[in-house]
Amino acid sequence: MQVKLVDAGFIWTEPHSRRLKTKLTVQSEVFNGAILQQTFVVEYVVETHMCPDCSRAAANPNTWTAVVQVRQHTEHKRTFMFLEQVILKYNAASTCINIKDIHEGVDFFFSKRSHAQRFLDFLHGVVPLRYRTDKQLVSHNEQNATYNYKYTFSVEIVPICKDDLIFLPSKISSSMGHLGPLVLCTRAMNTLHFMEPNTLRTTQVEAPVFWRAPYRALLNSRHLVEYMILDIETTGQTAAQGKLELADAQVARVADLGSNDTTYHVRTHLGHLLNPGDTALGYDLTRANFVDDELENFLQKGNTLPDVVLVRKSYEERRRKRHVKGQGRSWKLKRMAMDSEDTMQLKKGQQAQADRRQQDLERFMQELEEDPEMRSRVALYKDPAHNPAAAQQQADAMTDGYDDEDDLPEIPLDELLDDMNALQLEGGPPGAPGNDDDDEDMEE
Repeated sequence: MQVKLVDAGFIWTEPHSRRLKTKLTVQSEVFNGAILQQTFVVEYVVETHMCPDCSRAAANPNTWTAVVQVRQHTEHKRTFMFLEQVILKYNAASTCINIKDIHEGVDFFFSKRSHAQRFLDFLHGVVPLRYRTDKQLVSHNEQNATYNYKYTFSVEIVPICKDDLIFLPSKISSSMGHLGPLVLCTRAMNTLHFMEPNTLRTTQVEAPVFWRAPYRALLNSRHLVEYMILDIETTGQTAAQGKLELADAQVARVADLGSNDTTYHVRTHLGHLLNPGDTALGYDLTRANFVDDELENFLQKGNTLPDVVLVRKSYEERRRKRHVKGQGRSWKLKRMAMDSEDTMQLKKGQQAQADRRQQDLERFMQELEEDPEMRSRVALYKDPAHNPAAAQQQADAMTDGYDDEDDLPEIPLDELLDDMNALQLEGGPPGAPGNDDDDEDMEE
């Protein structure tokens, strides 16, 4: 029987009753043109349901479909600290259901393969890497020929980091216009930036080119030694728009001062930064032990290596004085919510590992202070616990005579963002700075 809707309207209900009531009036012809009209109330009940994926995730948080395993075989985790800040800035892990911090890397778990693939595309634009894909059959239905897989994306980041000293193999050096063969890594973003300290020549290496003939660093930042600049004279040769200047310097190990008169003559790219009396960090090649076939062949041909390779200016003494005066940083970093391997399984030497991570974090924050281009890619927030007036008053009271902290790298206040959580502001678009709702979603 067909009926005609004549009138309809809502009946008021309590806002939180989860009920919707409508008053309907219908008409229908029943017999020989006779019209029958009836009015009645229809009640709707609102019930909440989850989609199958959300229901499965709520029942078991460890249920995942795809995992991106990111690894880098180095002695530190500063690359992952930088990667973490970039991910937070662009909210790239919003679809991640769980994150685990493990040895030499981080695992990102996703409920869908497409989410993992999108995250992998994001990583391609941040760090140089290569990856492989594997899948494992979990279950299948023979009746409708459907299969359930778990996908694993194994990502390996190039084992070259900023400030590493690299000895290029002869074929690689020839392909780069006979650069080096001893070069410094000045930047490790989505491409590697190499520089020859003696000539200021630079080049960039893409990840696919590196993985065709991979090589490792000769020395890394954990082998840096502090040197005192006794004398320095610039040559007038500059590069990188004046950011690098070639100079000849006379240096001595800080640890040897007062015990011997050993000095070294070195050519460095830090002529625009160093002055007599400053300290710099560099590699002592006279006391280092190398296991490298290419380097042995290079030395057997009558070639020699420099005694010292300076890497960067040292501000350790100035930072120590600032710490003694109680002047802390006016900014802070946000961290992702992740499960640590140390909390899942206790290990021997756990305290030593925690100390190394703290040292890596401190060095990473120093790199952000010293490198404006690097910190332009991350989000830095104002620290509400920092009181600049009280810190300056305490510093003035402890300062005696000349203050040599004027050239200490600092982050300008106009580059810092306000922490919305500290200001107790609610709302904001997803992924906006200060909105940790997305970080909480990763703990579901």
